[in-house]
Amino acid sequence: MKLYGIKTCDTCRKALKALENAGHAVEFIDVRATPLAPATLTTFLDAFGDVLVNTRSTTWRGLDDTERQRPPMELLFEHPTLMKRPVIAADQLHLGWSKATQGALL
Repeated sequence: MKLYGIKTCDTCRKALKALENAGHAVEFIDVRATPLAPATLTTFLDAFGDVLVNTRSTTWRGLDDTERQRPPMELLFEHPTLMKRPVIAADQLHLGWSKATQGALL
């Protein structure tokens, strides 16, 4: 199982801890330190669409209107912290640490 996120993200840390406590072997990928490969990013965008872009983030609020109009692939490649987190790759892809994701994985 792989968890894509940012090491300073509280939600990512909660998800990682809960998954490890449940006995899952989890590989954590910090998207800030190790940018996503274009193929991985394409897979995530195919699965989640524009929802993958976190429009409530500090990074998003720092972008001007012209930047916000760019395609999600370009934005996420240039600003990996715009990705909604965590993305968990298990038997299928999961976005966020919602009750539904927790129920599916724990």
